[in-house]
Amino acid sequence: MGSKVYTKTGDKGQTSLIGGTRVSKSDIRIEAYGTVDELNSFIGLLRDTIGQHNQSPTLIKIQNELFVLGALLAEDKEKNKMKLPGLPEDAIAFLEKQIDAMDAELPPMRFFVLPGGHMAVSVAHVCRTVCRRTERKVIELSLSTPVEEHIIRYLNRLSDYLFVLSRKLAHDFKVEEIPWKPDK
Repeated sequence: MGSKVYTKTGDKGQTSLIGGTRVSKSDIRIEAYGTVDELNSFIGLLRDTIGQHNQSPTLIKIQNELFVLGALLAEDKEKNKMKLPGLPEDAIAFLEKQIDAMDAELPPMRFFVLPGGHMAVSVAHVCRTVCRRTERKVIELSLSTPVEEHIIRYLNRLSDYLFVLSRKLAHDFKVEEIPWKPDK
C-alpha cells in the first residue's frame, strides 16, 4: 500500500460517503457508522483480552459483520456505483444460537449484576454499552434516512449476545457476580 494515510480532504470538517457525497463530520450518519467502528475496536480489545476462548471465532465473525454494517451505513444509495456486501441473512439467527448455547451453561439470572470482577468481563460490558449506544445512533439515523430494519435488529441482538457473553466469561473465569443492591 503505497498511498498516504492523510489526504487533507477532511481538514475543513467534511468527509465523503461511499458514492462521493460530501457531508459534515458531525452528520448523524457519520456518528452512526463511527460508533460502529468504535464498537468494532472494543470487540477487538475483548478478543485480545479473552485469548483462546471458544467465543474468539464468533467475535471475529462479528467484527467482519460490523465492517459490513459500517459500509452499509456509510453508503449514499443514490450515488454509489460499487456493490457492497450485505449483512448475512443468518447473522441474527447465528447470534441467537450463540446466546442460547452460552445461556444453557449458566445459572439462571436472579438479580442485576454490577459489571466487573475480571478484565474480560469488564471489557465485555463496555462492548455491550457501546453496542447499545451504536443502536441508539442508528435508530436516530433511521428517523431521517432509510436504514435496513435488520441492521437495527442485529445491533439489538448483538448487545444481548455481549451481555450473555459477559456472564459466560464471569462463569468461565470463576468470577463472583456481584448483585446490584440499591440503597433502601
